[in-house]
Amino acid sequence: MITGVNPTRMELLKLKKRLSLAARGHKLLKDKRDELMRLLLEIIDEVKEKRMAVEKEFNSILEMFVISKASMAPFQVEQALMIPSKKISVSVGLKNMMSVRVPEYSKEVSGNIIPYGFLNTSGDTDVSLNRFDKFIEDLLNLAEKEKAVQLMATEIEETRRRVNALEYRLIPELEETIKFITSRLEENERSGIVRLMKVKDIVRSH
Repeated sequence: MITGVNPTRMELLKLKKRLSLAARGHKLLKDKRDELMRLLLEIIDEVKEKRMAVEKEFNSILEMFVISKASMAPFQVEQALMIPSKKISVSVGLKNMMSVRVPEYSKEVSGNIIPYGFLNTSGDTDVSLNRFDKFIEDLLNLAEKEKAVQLMATEIEETRRRVNALEYRLIPELEETIKFITSRLEENERSGIVRLMKVKDIVRSH
């Protein structure tokens, strides 16, 4: 029960309004939590598939690059890749997902992924670099989804705590206090009626 509350009708009306507001807030937060959970589970499934695909593609690209490197002299590989000619800048924006601000990555690209001529390099090197160029887009997309999962999980936990605070603390306290004030007011009303009846009896006896 909320302490320090005067058992008056005015206070009773205030507490009933607070209880109504708390009940509406509780329902909205529960709906938000449930919807966030649904979205989170969908994204988690998507992230699992993307992560497996990204890891598989990266290992395949790395394997191809190692094979191509083995067919070339070490100085040829170093010379070919010494001066990169492609530049990628990543900018981070924000988008709203159920009141959660999740990142949205976008990239600006300039130059070519292949910084060398084709005379002294193997074809596998060209293919592995071109595949890595396309791979970067998938990597950014995966990073965006994984960060969204992290932020949504944090928001769900915070929402869950707020729901529990309303459900197990504030609402029961308000209900108990309302019950207490209602009981006191009814008791005062009965006492007033009894006093009034006694006054009437005294008046009649005179």
